[in-house]
Amino acid sequence: QVQLVESGGGLVQAGASLKLSCAASGRTFRSYAVGWFRQAPGKEREFVSAISANGGNIYYAESVKGRFTISRDNAKNTVYLQMNSLKPEDTAVYYCAAVSTAYSSMVRTTTRDYEYWGQGTQVTVSE
Repeated sequence: QVQLVESGGGLVQAGASLKLSCAASGRTFRSYAVGWFRQAPGKEREFVSAISANGGNIYYAESVKGRFTISRDNAKNTVYLQMNSLKPEDTAVYYCAAVSTAYSSMVRTTTRDYEYWGQGTQVTVSE
């Protein structure tokens, strides 16, 4: 079992940057694909980005492509989401999620594909 803890959220102005971290417990984290999702008030949880267990495959939602960068450090059991050029529409609670996999290059982009979820970290972008 994996426990996930997000950090790095905050209140910033439009155009600023934030770097979110997702720290995982467990010694087999390198066997997990990880995704970032977000949920704004009154909206469905939506996919943001995902990275395969081996870090070789990465996928982004169109709305964040070119602005966000996902990465992972399996030695530190941590996945990061670097968010640049933030916009007010990026305001949401950001969640990381993980799923164990035997396929190290697998990327998953839907909420139902993930087994474990963190508690989320709030990101608020003002005008």
